[in-house]
Amino acid sequence: MTASSGTAGEMLREVARLYTRAQRVVADCCHTTNTQCHILTELGRSGPVPMGELGLRLQLEKSWISRAVDSLAERGLVTREPNPADARSWLVTLTGAGRKRVKDLNRTLDGHAEQLLAGLPARERQQVDQALRLLLKVLRQDASAACCLPPEGGTTP
Repeated sequence: MTASSGTAGEMLREVARLYTRAQRVVADCCHTTNTQCHILTELGRSGPVPMGELGLRLQLEKSWISRAVDSLAERGLVTREPNPADARSWLVTLTGAGRKRVKDLNRTLDGHAEQLLAGLPARERQQVDQALRLLLKVLRQDASAACCLPPEGGTTP
């Protein structure tokens, strides 16, 4: 597919696919699996989260979340403690080392995005920035896109 062909849906899917693939490569270079990266960045964005809710937000099976959280806990990046609001669930929280990893990971992924966009002339970068802000706005208003996200306010991705 060329940039000038395809429907808006096809182009959005292709952009999402290629960007996600590139970010996975960058995240893997940071010794973080894709699932671990998602968990760390979600906890960095929202703070402590019950493990079941974490699975819903990331749309991942309970077994995937459990294994990834166990691995992150073994590495000292998260803790898994009884949830004071619901004794039947576990609360997943970033440790100090986990907060540092999230900061480093975000810096690495942000650097990748900046490097990618640096290949565009300044005017086109501004257009991309404006288009991304508009797309983010409509996605946040779309119930199907926001079904598992925490309420807006306070933090942004």
